Formats: sequence, structure tokens, C-alpha cells
Amino acid sequence: MMIGRWVKTAVLLLILLAAAALRWTGLDWDGYNHFHPDERYIHWVATTIAWPTDWRTAFDPHQSSFNPYYWPPDAASAGIEVLQDAPRKFAYGHLPLYLGVAATRLAEWAGSRWAGALPSDWRLTTDILNSAGMVEFRHLAAVTRALTGLVDLGAILFVFLLGRRVFRTAVGLLAAAFLAFNVMHIQLAHFFTVDPYLTFFVVAAIYFISDFGLRISESPGHLVTPSPHHPITPSPLHFFLAAVFTGLAVGTKFSAVLLFVPLAAAAWAGFGDRWQRWLLGAGIVAFLAFFLTNPFAVLDWTCEVVTPATAVGPFTIPEINWASCYLDNITTQSVMVGGGGDIPFTRQYEGTLPYLYPIEMQLKWGMGWPLGLAAFWGFGWAIWEFFRRLEIRDWRLARRQSLQSPVSSLLSWAVPFFLVTGSFFVKFMRYMQPLTPFLMIFAAALVWRIARPWQRWLAAGGVLASTAVYALAFVTIYSLPHPWVTASEWIFAHVEPGALILSEQWDDALPTSLIVDGEVRLRAEYKNAELTWLTGAGAEDDRAKLAANLDLLAQADYVTLVSNRVYGVVPRLPEAYPLSSQYHQMLFDGSLGYELVWVNGRYPHLFSTFYRPDTFGWPGLTPPPGVSAYLAAAMPGLNGGRVDESFVVYDQPLTMIFRNNGRLSAAEMGEMFVMDGAK
Repeated sequence: MMIGRWVKTAVLLLILLAAAALRWTGLDWDGYNHFHPDERYIHWVATTIAWPTDWRTAFDPHQSSFNPYYWPPDAASAGIEVLQDAPRKFAYGHLPLYLGVAATRLAEWAGSRWAGALPSDWRLTTDILNSAGMVEFRHLAAVTRALTGLVDLGAILFVFLLGRRVFRTAVGLLAAAFLAFNVMHIQLAHFFTVDPYLTFFVVAAIYFISDFGLRISESPGHLVTPSPHHPITPSPLHFFLAAVFTGLAVGTKFSAVLLFVPLAAAAWAGFGDRWQRWLLGAGIVAFLAFFLTNPFAVLDWTCEVVTPATAVGPFTIPEINWASCYLDNITTQSVMVGGGGDIPFTRQYEGTLPYLYPIEMQLKWGMGWPLGLAAFWGFGWAIWEFFRRLEIRDWRLARRQSLQSPVSSLLSWAVPFFLVTGSFFVKFMRYMQPLTPFLMIFAAALVWRIARPWQRWLAAGGVLASTAVYALAFVTIYSLPHPWVTASEWIFAHVEPGALILSEQWDDALPTSLIVDGEVRLRAEYKNAELTWLTGAGAEDDRAKLAANLDLLAQADYVTLVSNRVYGVVPRLPEAYPLSSQYHQMLFDGSLGYELVWVNGRYPHLFSTFYRPDTFGWPGLTPPPGVSAYLAAAMPGLNGGRVDESFVVYDQPLTMIFRNNGRLSAAEMGEMFVMDGAK
């Protein structure tokens, strides 16, 4: 018995060590140049978050250094421009922001004391403890990315505990291993964004809900059908711990409000006819956890959130200004994910199918085919098994059976979350991260259900081995410099300062400022302007927009395409972009006088075999001959087909630079476009 316990502990430690290595490899994946726009903004805000020096103004929305919704007076940080005394948008929870700042301050304190005692070439020494002397903006990137990896390790540990508690130890270990090698989790652990933190708090909340339920179902008193006169009163500790983590999860991202579904189900199943009182108590506990970690979500009422006047029958509900900055950001995000506002960077999801598109992206890229198939098959199996065994003729018996079902607490989160999130118009892959730990448990439970031991071990080993190979292939991208860094180095080496370099709106502009051969080279050495193909859809995609872009193309020396954010969308939406949709193919085939002079990318690979997406097929484009030759020669291997832009745009973008050799006039280029009655 003791040997078996030590073996299981050793296996869990090996899983966590492997997960840590995958998550902490390549924290400097972009040279700390902040190529992830969400992370960049959070770090920008983080530079102004500080412990108050005057507690009399600590909770004043326009004076506090705690408030993410307002740029505090006299805010400053070396190396970047910081706004002062002005409102700011912040669409994320306070809690990850505060944790990231606290971790950075702790690393600064530790670095001043211990950095000299550690090897000088360790990443821990140079980056985390900052012996390299990075400015705050860059040091935040190093520390918070490491913190995100640590938080994801916590999610893996809770998955093990949850799988062991609900099923058995073997299922917990296998689920933890699946999550350790889950490529989407590995990728997101390299970014300081809120989704990994949300996922950790969600898994922790569901663990305590599940433990609460199973403790009741295992107690002798629960074998008796509860009655109004003799209700079961279980220990509330785990129930209220679940409420605490629910508040922390909502304080990370509002979508965690769906945790009240499993929390309410646990109260209904566990507290008899008094469940409403217990749920109210849990709600109060969750609110306190939310308030303590998101104070200005409650305290800042200085924004404008207007509900327009609405006619209801003979009555008119007047216009209301709710004034809450938290509601302002929540409503903005809800409009965005629902497809409202016609936001350019979300038009990539036009024509994508709810539920099916997120599953496709997980199968191809987030998990890989073997793990993805096991995960979603396991999800369906868990739902089927739950309802197959449920007796619904007696509601009291149904309540007891639903609680005793090992998967009830998991499904009470997973099913509502998938139904709601999968229906969104906007389908960023990271939106599914709070679901994936539970899919890993369902996959492991399904595999372990195989009756014959040799078949069970073969299935488990096959899925785990293929997923581990994919994970190892994925982290190889971080051993190569980021394409935007190498593109910038090429520009500094081959393009004369003062040249006009065009970028595409909603994409990063090149070059990025770098230190090249010990010399500081700045983006400001070059002129830059933006092409606006992705903006102005419908009637606004007109001759005036085309003329403005062609004027820039006629004047420019170079054009950069740093990702598929624009060319992956505009050409496949000709009804929305009747003129702009013609541009990229003309650029690629040289009709506009531009010639490809540089291309670079990085994709998952093992040895000389690559697994790369096709960013040209979905929009119906033929890539430039130089790109086709580069991909065939430098990146041979498997073509995974279409990919969600959010999976490749930050850390593995295919980057192209075109030089204006033809020097065509705007009028000459305009003659190539088919107008067809365009205004």
C-alpha cells in the first residue's frame, strides 16, 4: 500500500515537472517586446498599479493607484509613455492584474537580495530576478508569464484531485497528464492574460463543489430520503470554499458567473428545503471574495453606461445611466462576443458555425486529433451516462441520485459553459480554456472504462504519447526568434532610414525597436502608415477608401504583412469588401508592382517535419511563389488546414515584406480593380 502511494506521488510529480518545463520554456518568446496586444495593455496598466502611499485617497477612483479604470495622476514608468489623470478601459478582472504586480514587486525584492548568489546566466537570475536591469514594462512580462505558468500548474493539480475524487486515482493521473501536454494550455501559459487564471479558479471551485457533494453522498444520513422535518445539514466548509473560488473566478472574468449553476445545484441537492438560504449565504461569501479582489468594480461609478429609453406598450422606460465602470466594460465585451458593434478584428468569424468551429479548432490545434476526439467523445459519454442512470419519477430521489452521480458537479459547469460559450459569434480558442480541464477528465474516464487492461493501457498510452509529441513539437517554436524580430533586424540591415513602410491596420507595425549589434535601433527611424483594408466594410468599402490606400501604396517603399489578420479575412468576404477583397491577390502575384523580398515563420516541428497551418486556402488566395518555395524548402511536413487566427498571430505568425519595385501610380493600380458600381 505504501509503495503504491509513493509510486502515484512520484508519477504526479513527474507530470507536474514535465508541465512546468513546457510552460516555462521560452518565456521570452517575443524578446519581451509585447507582441500580444492584450498582454501589452494589461502590462501598461500594471505599471501604474502600486501600494497606496496615502490611504485617505486609496479608494478614490480618480486618485487611487489601485484603480484599473483610471490613469492616476502623476503616473510614470521608465521606457514607455503613460497617460495621466484620464479614464481608461479595462475589460479584465482586477485579480490577475493585482497578482501580477504583487509577483513583480516580490521578484524585485528577491532580486535585490539573492540575484548575486545565483548563476548569472540563469533565466531566473537575468529575467525573473532582473539582474539584466530591464525596465518595469519588460520585467513585468518576464515575471507575469512565469506566474501564469505556475497558475496553470495549479489547475493541473486540481484536475488530478478532481479526477481522483470523482472517479479514481488512475483517472486523476491520466487527466492531469493530458492537461500537462495540452498545447492550448501550454501556449496560453506563455501569455499574461486572464483565461488561465479563470480556469484555475473554476477548477478549484468545481473541486470543492464536487467534494461537498460526494462527502454528503458517502455519509450514512444521506441514505435516508430528506424531509422538511429532518433535513440533512452537511458541513458547509467545502460549500463555502467553493463560493470563495466562485467569487475569485468572477473577479477574473465575468463569464465565471455560470459557476452559480453548479453552486445552486449543490445547495439544492445537499441542504434539503433550506437550500435557498444556503445559496444566499454562498452568494454573500462569493460577493465578498469578489469585492476584496475587485474593489473598484464596486466603488467606481464615474463612467457612463446608458440604457436608452424603451417603449413597453403604453409606457416608456426612461433613459438610465448606470455609471458603473465595471458594467461599462462588461457590456462592451458582451456586445463584442455577440457580434455587435461590427468590430473589424472579429470579422474573421463570419460564416463560422457555432459549437462546430470551436470543436474543429481544438481537434486540429488546441489538443490535437487523438486527445481532442477522446475529450469530446468522453464529454458526450459522460452526459449520456448521467441521464441514463437518473431516476426522475420522484424529485427527492432524483435530487439524491444527481448528487451521488460522480459527474454531476462536472457536468453542471461543463454543459452550461459549452452551450453559452459555443454559441458566441466571437470564437477565440482561449474562450474554451475553462472547459478543457473537464474534457481531460472525461477523456481519461472514458479511456479507463475500457474493460480489457491491455486495451486500456494501449489507448491511454497512444493518446498520451501522441499528445506529448505534439506538445514537444509546439514548444520548439520558442527556440527560434520571433518572425517580427527577425523581420525588424532585416529592415534595419537592408532598408535605408526614412523609407516609408506600410503596415495593415489592426496589425503591429515594423520594425520594432531593438538593440542590434549593441546599437539601439528605433522604429522612429522609418516613416510608417497604415492600410485600412479591414476597416470600412459594406458601403464604406468604396472608391474613396480604395483611393486613399492606393495613394499610400504608390508612395511607399515597402509593405509588411506580419500576420494573416487581414489577408485571412478580407478576401473571403467579398460582399462586405467588394474592392478591398481584390487587393491581396494582386499584391501576391506582383500586379501592383511589389515584389516579395523577405519571408519568415516558425511552426511546431520535430526534427525536419513541421505541422503548419494553411493561412491562404480559406480566403482562396494563391501565395506568392517565394512563400510557396520557402514553405516547401524550409518547413516541409503536414498541412493542418485552416486555423483560428488567435492561435498563430501572436507567437507563430508568417511574416512577409514586399518592396515597391514597379513604382506604379495610384491611377495605374486603380485600373486593375473591378469596380462593379462601387461608389
